[in-house]
Amino acid sequence: MRTGVRIGVDVGKARIGVARTDLHGMLATPVETVPRSPEGDGSDIRRIREIADEVDALEFVVGLPLAMSGNETASTQDARDFAGRLAALAARPVRLVDERLTTVSAQSALHKSGRNTRSSRPVIDQVAAVILVQHALDTERTSGKAPGTVIEPIDPNQGIR
Repeated sequence: MRTGVRIGVDVGKARIGVARTDLHGMLATPVETVPRSPEGDGSDIRRIREIADEVDALEFVVGLPLAMSGNETASTQDARDFAGRLAALAARPVRLVDERLTTVSAQSALHKSGRNTRSSRPVIDQVAAVILVQHALDTERTSGKAPGTVIEPIDPNQGIR
């Protein structure tokens, strides 16, 4: 198991959930919900990079939304593009990891704790990011291999209007 803080990123159309792990890769905790930059000006990516810089993160783990069948969805390319722009600006590796059911699991966990969907909106993305990065840690621990696929950087201005 590699030592180092990982930053979990759950990319949504309106919000981005951010979580982090401890240095030893044992536990993930929520950090922040970052508003998605509506103009594509990169402020969301800059904020996520700031979070990673504050904790000297080893890498980013970005959720790759796939259908239950494993096929790509409308959100898959958006997550790939976001991860590529993050890789170009972040000065650390970005890994794409299958995120099937993370949001559903997050909603279920919050409902079990007594929170309804409306009151959970501000934190649901953070909880999904926690589940995502915790799954990546568990996968690495059991397989002995770093999770997911390293994404190649893309032009950070791609998709900016």
